[in-house]
Amino acid sequence: MTQVATLPDPVEEVAAPRSRSGAAAWGLWLARRIGLAVLTLWLVSILVYVATAALGDPVRAILGRDYNSNPGRVAQLEAQLNSDQPLVQRYFSWLGGLVTGDPGTSLANQQPVGELISGNVVNTLVLVLLSAIVMIPVAFLIAMVSAHFRRRRPDTAIQTVLLALAGLPEFVIGVLLVALLSTTVFKVFPAVTLTTMGGRPWDAPESMVLPVLTLVLAVAPYVSRIVRSTLLDVLDSDYVELARLKGIPEPVVMRRHALLNAIVPGVQVIALQLAWLAGGVVVVETLFSYPGVGLQLVDSVRNHDVPMVQALSMIIAAVYVVVNLVADVLSILLTPRARTAISS
Repeated sequence: MTQVATLPDPVEEVAAPRSRSGAAAWGLWLARRIGLAVLTLWLVSILVYVATAALGDPVRAILGRDYNSNPGRVAQLEAQLNSDQPLVQRYFSWLGGLVTGDPGTSLANQQPVGELISGNVVNTLVLVLLSAIVMIPVAFLIAMVSAHFRRRRPDTAIQTVLLALAGLPEFVIGVLLVALLSTTVFKVFPAVTLTTMGGRPWDAPESMVLPVLTLVLAVAPYVSRIVRSTLLDVLDSDYVELARLKGIPEPVVMRRHALLNAIVPGVQVIALQLAWLAGGVVVVETLFSYPGVGLQLVDSVRNHDVPMVQALSMIIAAVYVVVNLVADVLSILLTPRARTAISS
């Protein structure tokens, strides 16, 4: 009996999976992050609106004893706040106005909220920007000096001062600076921000020194300690030791080899601290009477101005989300391994 030879089944060629192009991968990652940011802001908007609605009747809080004797004013404020509509309908009406740039009308001033807060938003952004410009190089310089003298007396002294500053709230730092530089010891800078009618705080630069210095002293210790910790890990790595064996001077090793690898954790902690400034600036602006978002938010809460409180809260939340989004992008750009992981 003859055996019939059978041909082997043809092997199906399996195409190797094609990796996505770098631009497409980056676009998909960025779109996902932006979507998460928008979702976060939407959830924050629900929380802000529900929280302000749960505080009670804002019309009664505004009018006080005149609530029962002034029905015309009551009707006007209720119509302005759409109090006769269900809560969900009021929320979506407010959200629609917020998205289109019309967050409503101030109950205290009877003016559009957008016009009232635009100037103060600029003032706060300038204050935060100046603080960041001063804080970032100072924090990195302190971290480099501390890492260079690690476990020696200069490092111990620096860490003691940083821990002391980190344990002080920003309003305590501000009060101490006012006592030191404005009232008791030296009378160098004004204790409050000086502004003219229609002017800007930077028209009198000397009045901005104490608010900026307060924010720098409140934020720099955290950044310095994180960067120092990262620098110490990098300085103990093999490639840094190899650079030293090649005879490269220690300052060059610190700047070109160690510092570059410590930037990514530094960027992340800087972003967190700048995002904190969006909310922590409220105390500093109130302390120095700085005409910004923080001082305006405090005044709006005192006046029971619900539309102003809602709009300012959303601005602070938006700054927080945007700063963290920018920090994520910078971290990916500065980390080759992360860039490769996204593109693959």
